[in-house]
Amino acid sequence: MDEAGIIAGCKNNDRKAQKALFEAYSKGMLLLCRRYVRDAHDAEEVLLTGFSKFFASIERFEYAGAKSIGGWLKKIMVNECLMHLRRNNSIEVVSEELAAATTIADDVLEKMSADAILQLIDRLPDGYRMVFNLYVIEGYNHREIAELLCITEGGSKSQLSRAKIFLQNMLQQKDIVYAR
Repeated sequence: MDEAGIIAGCKNNDRKAQKALFEAYSKGMLLLCRRYVRDAHDAEEVLLTGFSKFFASIERFEYAGAKSIGGWLKKIMVNECLMHLRRNNSIEVVSEELAAATTIADDVLEKMSADAILQLIDRLPDGYRMVFNLYVIEGYNHREIAELLCITEGGSKSQLSRAKIFLQNMLQQKDIVYAR
């Protein structure tokens, strides 16, 4: 069954179509959830809630190719992750005065495996990790992040800056050279 057929089946509440869609996208969406939610069990719970919401709102979904499914699921999963973290008071906001311009040399990250980079990101405090993921990985701007997290744009910039500093400190501990 092709994706358009799967979506049509999901709109008709066909369990086989729902299973096919879940199997096609669950692994990638779980990885997304794990970038935000540190506990694997909680990330799986968020994933299942996200898929449940996807299926509950499938009637409003307009299929426009494979990327449209992934994009819509991604938006739902990010929102579910943020709601989970809000419920658990995991958003730590630092003062704007602490924001400092920091950079990591491009070649530093090129020398590291994706797994090693994700492990470092996973060690970030929840608030830093959320902003880092939203800005660097998901491509949101600071205004959008501020709206999603109910913080100021300056708070978003500060969180990103602190995340970069935190990552730099971890890189130093691993004796990886970076530029300031």
